[in-house]
Amino acid sequence: MPEVSASEKARARRLSKALAEHYADAVCELDYTTPHELLIATILSAQSTDVGVNKATPKLFNAFPDPAAYAASTPAKIEPYIRTIGLFRNKAKSIHSAMKDIVEKFDGQVPSTMDELLTLRGVARKTAGVVLGNAFNINVGVVVDTHVERLSKRLGLCAPEDNVQRVERRLCALFPRDQLCDLSNR
Repeated sequence: MPEVSASEKARARRLSKALAEHYADAVCELDYTTPHELLIATILSAQSTDVGVNKATPKLFNAFPDPAAYAASTPAKIEPYIRTIGLFRNKAKSIHSAMKDIVEKFDGQVPSTMDELLTLRGVARKTAGVVLGNAFNINVGVVVDTHVERLSKRLGLCAPEDNVQRVERRLCALFPRDQLCDLSNR
């Protein structure tokens, strides 16, 4: 964890307070009702917009109501529901594989730890962070998407040359752990 000064933490607290006041109702923009739906929507959101994902997922979620339905299917049968989303063939394979592993290795329940989520195809730290924070209220890190990275650099919370991993470590050092998911959403 990078070292941060008391004045940097104080500035982060002020910024967090301002964000909470201006964006009090900020939530994950992906539409979902269960952890597995959020996991799938987040896998689909890679290099795609949340708006586009939210247009595709109602029919997908209706056709496949639980992880077992995806596991019993094939990527080819998932593809038509997500054809409007970029990289849909690879994402269909990831969804099928992830849901199959959830059924076979996790008794049909989306795992609630970073390490277990990272074993699923199509899941990297950002996706796992979205699921943990929003579906389980578990704050293990900051979800650093394009917007969080850009704003963190613009606000001077990290260096302009920092990569995503450094941005996340810096934000985790600056902000209280119990606020990390809300911070990402704001």
